[in-house]
Amino acid sequence: MPATILSGKPIAEAIKTEVESEVTALEIEHGIRPCLTVVRVGSDPASEVYVTSKVRTAAELGIISQHHHLPAETSHEDLLRLVNELNADNNIDGILVQLPLPKHINEREIIEAIDPTKDVDGFHPVNVGKLSLGYPSLIPCTPAGVIEILKRTGIEIAGKHAVIVGRSNIVGKPMAAILLQENATVTICHSRTADLPSITRQADILVAAIGRAGFVCGEHIRDGATVVDVGINRVSDIEAVSRFFNGDELAKRLQAVETRGSTLVGDVNPKDAMAKAAYFTPVPGGVGLLTVAMLMKNTVKAAKTRRIEWPQKGSKSAK
Repeated sequence: MPATILSGKPIAEAIKTEVESEVTALEIEHGIRPCLTVVRVGSDPASEVYVTSKVRTAAELGIISQHHHLPAETSHEDLLRLVNELNADNNIDGILVQLPLPKHINEREIIEAIDPTKDVDGFHPVNVGKLSLGYPSLIPCTPAGVIEILKRTGIEIAGKHAVIVGRSNIVGKPMAAILLQENATVTICHSRTADLPSITRQADILVAAIGRAGFVCGEHIRDGATVVDVGINRVSDIEAVSRFFNGDELAKRLQAVETRGSTLVGDVNPKDAMAKAAYFTPVPGGVGLLTVAMLMKNTVKAAKTRRIEWPQKGSKSAK
């Protein structure tokens, strides 16, 4: 029996509906509207698409959204100055600097300059540290979205063996921390892992996040596993597309290559995953749709923490 597809769309829509209700309640009960500010430097086409989606979604949910689009030649110092100005503005709850940045800008310094309470990407070392310790924090959006897919589709995490292929700071490492909090037994694999298939075949939950199109294939997947594909890769080679798809889906993907020059493929060979897994997140249409929804959730969480919870605690301590 082919794998059951775990579509991200209904889950993302449900989360956005919940966020919209929270935004309405915040305005009615506290006179607060969360505010998200997105900063983009340069004209990277993918970044433009992502930022447009984030700003549009925020507006749809009632979140105030600001977009600072800076020229590619913006200096590191000027970007740092803008981040500090946004940090000082109490009306701004979330700050997101779209990555990647031009090479002359030090990404690490920019990320570390963002106020951790406004770091809705969850990349600041303070939030990373809180996550690893199991403290409440702003959690990176993509791994948080993976957990939402698993939980909302009734896939048990506690007691299961989760194997993550990829150790990036954006997905792999925070994914491991979150799965540990959910009481999974976690293994992280990477480019130096010996005999990778023998480890990934032990996984009840297999998460692929390495940025290599279709790398995870049949030999890596245990029969009946849940396979979560976090990768997004553009593939234009017809032979490769034929290895990844068959039937009507192959025809659709080949048409995409012909008309648009490429098609999107994750880090998992979908043909193999459909044949061996019990559950599988597709690309596109899977985890990627959750990332923006979780960003909106983080923005509301930041607004509640900064404007309601902290002032209340402060007033109590003052008494």
